[in-house]
Amino acid sequence: MGWLALLVLGLLSFGGLVTLRVPRLLWSVVGAALMLGATGYAVQGSPLMPTRAARPSAERVADDPALTDLRDRMLGRYTGDGAYQVAADAMTRAGDDKAAVQVILGGLRRVPNSLLLWNGLGMALTAHDGNQVSPPALFAFQQAARLGPEHPAPPFFLGLAYVRAGDFAKARPLWARAMTLSPDGASYKRDIALRLALLDRYLTMAEQR
Repeated sequence: MGWLALLVLGLLSFGGLVTLRVPRLLWSVVGAALMLGATGYAVQGSPLMPTRAARPSAERVADDPALTDLRDRMLGRYTGDGAYQVAADAMTRAGDDKAAVQVILGGLRRVPNSLLLWNGLGMALTAHDGNQVSPPALFAFQQAARLGPEHPAPPFFLGLAYVRAGDFAKARPLWARAMTLSPDGASYKRDIALRLALLDRYLTMAEQR
């Protein structure tokens, strides 16, 4: 798993410090850098997922089974508009971000008030635009929020888009709002709380560097 890979990396780094006889005063600096990287990985990825062999660059961070499962628990999957999202997911896995966007746009022409599809369009556009929250992507997330002002999905996934863009400070209030909007007892509330805690830790460590 991802945590095992991180542990091995940490042990190798420690061995390198000893072998190279790096002064102990510098060990804390190296340790802090490793911890910062590990926390960032936990925020953006799914460290509990099994490791896999490297695959072509067409598979990107947008294709994350754990996050897909989280989205499905928040927004549903087996619905009329969900079929378009499933098709878009397949396009994303195939590395065709443009096709994913087109599939969701086709769904929105049929179901223009779908919170699921507007949210999905925001994520698809973010991936298509190089993991950047472009104005069209932001507009899509805003439309999702307009349709579901009390739903945690739009702020959570907009926050995720900012995390993937490297703008962690913008993500923090969005994830906090998603946490507030999540009903007690919802299966996904713990997932949001975990990511929010990891993000807070990452931001704190970044400030201390």
